[in-house]
Amino acid sequence: MKIRISIALFFLIQVCFAQTSEQASIIPQPNYVSFTGGAFALSDTTIIVAGENVFEANYLKNYLKENYGIEVIIDSHYPPFKNFISFLSILSSNPSELDPEYYDLKITKKGVTIKSNAAAGSFYAVQSLIQLLPLEKSRRLLVPCLQVFDAPRYKWRGMHLDCSRHFFTKEEVKKYIDYLAMYKMNTFHWHLTDDQGWRIEIKKYPLLTQVSSQRKETIIGKPVDSRGKPLKDVKYDNTPYGGFYSQDDIREIVAYAGKQHITIVPEIEMPGHSLAALAAYPQYSCTGGPFETYTTWGVSDDVYCAGNDSAYAFLENILTEVMDLFPGQYIHIGGDECPKVRWEKCPKCQQRIKDEKLKDEHQLQSYFITRIEKFINSKGRKIIGWDEILEGGLAPNASVMSWRGTQGGIAAAKQEHYVVMSPGKPCYFDHYQVKDRTNEPIAIGGFNPVDSVYNYDPAPKSLEPFEQKYILGAQGNVWTEYIVDFRHLEYMSMPRMAALSEALWTKPENKDYKKFIARLKIHSKLLDRMNVNYAKHVITQN
Repeated sequence: MKIRISIALFFLIQVCFAQTSEQASIIPQPNYVSFTGGAFALSDTTIIVAGENVFEANYLKNYLKENYGIEVIIDSHYPPFKNFISFLSILSSNPSELDPEYYDLKITKKGVTIKSNAAAGSFYAVQSLIQLLPLEKSRRLLVPCLQVFDAPRYKWRGMHLDCSRHFFTKEEVKKYIDYLAMYKMNTFHWHLTDDQGWRIEIKKYPLLTQVSSQRKETIIGKPVDSRGKPLKDVKYDNTPYGGFYSQDDIREIVAYAGKQHITIVPEIEMPGHSLAALAAYPQYSCTGGPFETYTTWGVSDDVYCAGNDSAYAFLENILTEVMDLFPGQYIHIGGDECPKVRWEKCPKCQQRIKDEKLKDEHQLQSYFITRIEKFINSKGRKIIGWDEILEGGLAPNASVMSWRGTQGGIAAAKQEHYVVMSPGKPCYFDHYQVKDRTNEPIAIGGFNPVDSVYNYDPAPKSLEPFEQKYILGAQGNVWTEYIVDFRHLEYMSMPRMAALSEALWTKPENKDYKKFIARLKIHSKLLDRMNVNYAKHVITQN
């Protein structure tokens, strides 16, 4: 009798711990979810029927073992009558169900059925299932019964990370990718080169890692005052700083992301933001140097020489190795904040303007980008660049990442070019997230609270419906001038990453900010268990 009472009490406690329909937290919010009552009991005796989804089945198996100590069985045969998690392929002519990111998740008291058209959908279903699990560690997990039909609103759901200003280790980059996967994001924009550091090994040019990946010191604090005026006296830490990813590191990270259905878009900056590269190879500048990798923030006037054919050959050789490492469709070529002062005085650049019958240095930049685009297109790839690549004329097949507001994206879409929206407000996560900055870590400036991120819609209403189809989606950008370590990176990214994921996944009619915050408060307990250094007060003050 005592044993029966104990079992009954244990079951009651588990029911209390299981997420109810009022409490369940899935982020991003599914586009259709219906709680049907009751719970499925997941335990050591549960059988996972993998079908073709071997990675997704093992991903779930490993998660259960690492976080709960539950060791489920994977079988390739038909599911048993009960106590199963089954992966099935959809056989349908419904266009929405043919989306490779679509999934159907059904949880009954007997088991869990995951249906999808492709592995990506199955993976997203697993992410939803994981977020439904009780947070308390137990060998018997009660998961609420429900039905989910879900697919994303936008195809490009991304996050960016600048590893040039501050370097993050291979394992830290993987952890960042894990966060993207948790929120069903599918694009990681990896900023690998800039004035302050070159982070990718290029076999043909070893000085890029020997010289360009290092800077002799780093500025302390901000080089400007509260009004944005340059300070006369700035201090440096007198400490060498550097780091880079070997090609084997890159391959490992690309494969790691790919298994979680995340495409990495590498960024190799040109023609500006190139001082680190020119420190090693000054012959590709307008003046010939000498240069050193930038030790402060901001933009250097020294850029690649647009009139020098050998500079293009240099970049083409680099891009050839980059494209061998990154299999995705897009290569990001930067194109932003390129000062023209060197070009204005450079005989080779002025001769190029004359020979190509260009109007000015802005058209020279367009010539530069178009020439690089032709090379990348010849390799079966496409370029994407910051919205400055519109200046002087947009390269024929280029896509635009709009960061200086939305006007660049609107202009590109009207020209029938694909666009990723990433305006500084609200998509720059290096900006402050609360008004009271007294106890906040130093940030570059600006104010992007979580509600602004959540309510952001990448599709401008000024575009006609046929023009809006060129808006691929959006991404959050994390520039790291003042983000010196991974804990700080987590703090600036979370929970804004969660808010952006819902802005890009969930249809407007299914969004509700107050309900999002309620789910986020539950979800934050999962972040606590993961030891994520998220901005807790951003959640509690809402």
